[in-house]
Amino acid sequence: MNLSKLQASMLRIRLVEESIANKYSEQKMRCPTHLSIGQEAIAVGVCSNLTNEDQVLSTHRAHAHYLAKGGCLNSMLAEIYGKVTGCSKGMGGSMHLIDKSVGFMGSTAIVGNTIPVAVGSALAMKIQEKKSISCVFFGDGATEEGVFYESINFAIIHNLPVLFICENNLYSVYSGLEVRQPKGRKIFEMVRAFGIESSHGDGNNVQQVSDYVELARDKILSGNGPQFLEFDTYRWREHCGPNYDNDIGYREEEEFLEWKKKDPLKDIFENKDL
Repeated sequence: MNLSKLQASMLRIRLVEESIANKYSEQKMRCPTHLSIGQEAIAVGVCSNLTNEDQVLSTHRAHAHYLAKGGCLNSMLAEIYGKVTGCSKGMGGSMHLIDKSVGFMGSTAIVGNTIPVAVGSALAMKIQEKKSISCVFFGDGATEEGVFYESINFAIIHNLPVLFICENNLYSVYSGLEVRQPKGRKIFEMVRAFGIESSHGDGNNVQQVSDYVELARDKILSGNGPQFLEFDTYRWREHCGPNYDNDIGYREEEEFLEWKKKDPLKDIFENKDL
């Protein structure tokens, strides 16, 4: 996809989420919110290569994935405000989004919960001989859940058309990757050892993400089996909520500032012609 269109999609997501953050203190939103500010490039780069027939499943941090896949903005906002016109009739909230008309099949609050669902979706596609893929987003924390390994194994054994997208933002709530996994472990290398083609990229570079996904999708549809992509990124706001939390001790302000220099929207703000 044209870079300017990718950038426009990222900017739209950023503006929507900043508006949510700014209005959250009004206490009219009837649910917790997990913002993707700083992580927009992965959602946009991935979904720009998917069709409405390709199915996406997401996490508790789903706004960017939902919007990038083409989900209805009004329905999402209505859901966050607990209205019956919301995409889940106002009963699911921010973490339970769905728009089947564009292939966004749902998101959930349970870490890793949608990974086996995506694999099941891929199995159905294979049985029905569809020329489409199933794509699932999850964070680095989900790779520590048993269902992750079961799903990877099943997808490999049955050569399923599923694309696994790991958004590695270095933290699971307040726990850094270095205290949760063995020193030196690379998630994509670990997964590759299971027998699945796996790559690693810059999750703040939307063009790189798009290129990686385009290639991975082509491989899947050519019968080369499931693909795994890990992208490094960083969430700017607190794990759950609209605020910054660099003052509570689990990460340093300097780290945040370094990642902010890698803002996926940096080129937009620096180039007034875009």
